Amino acid sequence: MTVTTSVLPMLLADVEVVSVERISPTFARVELGGPELAHFGVDGPRYDQRIKLIFPDPETGGRTSTEGADETWLATWLDRPASERGHMRTYTIRDVRGSGEQTTFVVDMVLHLEGDLVGPGSLWASTAAPGDRIVVLAPRRGFPYGGIEFDPTPGSDLLLVGDETAVPAVCSVLEQLPADARGTAFLEVPVAADVQDVRRPAGVEVVWLAREGAELGLGLHDAVVAHLGIPGATVEVAPDEVDPDLWETPSYSSSGEEVADDAGGVGGTYAWIAGESKVVTGLRRHLVNELGFDRSRVAFMGYWRRGVAMRS
Repeated sequence: MTVTTSVLPMLLADVEVVSVERISPTFARVELGGPELAHFGVDGPRYDQRIKLIFPDPETGGRTSTEGADETWLATWLDRPASERGHMRTYTIRDVRGSGEQTTFVVDMVLHLEGDLVGPGSLWASTAAPGDRIVVLAPRRGFPYGGIEFDPTPGSDLLLVGDETAVPAVCSVLEQLPADARGTAFLEVPVAADVQDVRRPAGVEVVWLAREGAELGLGLHDAVVAHLGIPGATVEVAPDEVDPDLWETPSYSSSGEEVADDAGGVGGTYAWIAGESKVVTGLRRHLVNELGFDRSRVAFMGYWRRGVAMRS
């Protein structure tokens, strides 16, 4: 097995597929393991912790090597053609199992996105088998990494919203909430068979919305608007108004807006919304323009853009 020869501030590991389970028509659950995952760690709960997976090129089989990696690794990786180095994509850690050198990551992967270009992640997940190898970038214990956006103010009433790409993140958050948490999660999936059982506090309701061929995001939008009691269920979002890199949190703005200066006090509603960028943009306008949500109480993330190839 190839291992890194220097301690990087991030965990860069060549790992192996331990198991693969098709948990529904849309999701494959892949368990990844390797001795270097013993060094994984974050301060506090993982919540919606993002990691990077580097998939082999589907045509050439070219894949990343971690041998001799140092702090210049990413720059040199980007300089190489994708056919040699593979393709980097972002996923959420759905669960962490075991400990020490037996630590494994569980990652739920969407196998297909309606109207989207089939990417290397979906292609790889559709044929993944135990013994396959892949490279992971994740937090190393004791070093800052980022990648956790769920950060509600104390005593908040939670609003979690996502399509299938955000289901793993929302389910991970739900399973780590304190017992006294309260709120509602709205999750849209392609078909009813994608609905999952998920642990959550008694005070948090989970509403699953199956499209069953209906327009992407329409049911999700209407359900959230009705829940918030906003008059006028529709906000028109023109294609040229959608930022495919939409990412608005209290500490970062892809549009250059001023970030929040404080935590926003105690109580109130905290909204975490992720999924297709146009759908997220429409909901963002409702919450910001009509309800006047403060930046410190929202996280809006475009996980993907319909018809646009996903990037790292």
